[in-house]
Amino acid sequence: MCIAFPGRILTIDKDNFAVIDISGTQREVSLDIVDEPVTVGDYVICHAGYAIQRIDEEVALEKLSFLRELIDNEIY
Repeated sequence: MCIAFPGRILTIDKDNFAVIDISGTQREVSLDIVDEPVTVGDYVICHAGYAIQRIDEEVALEKLSFLRELIDNEIY
């Protein structure tokens, strides 16, 4: 099973890498396989160092809330 996380893009560099924020944790991801243009402030689904899809902010926040709930309740 693969798990992908939503993150908000903080910066994008000239080599098509972005720094994203996932609930306070920052990671660098490649934007090479995202299916549409993205900009700073957009939310993307990320897996294994790649942003794979842009998603709506409301959906991203809902998924992050669910993940926090899982962690807080140790349901995994």
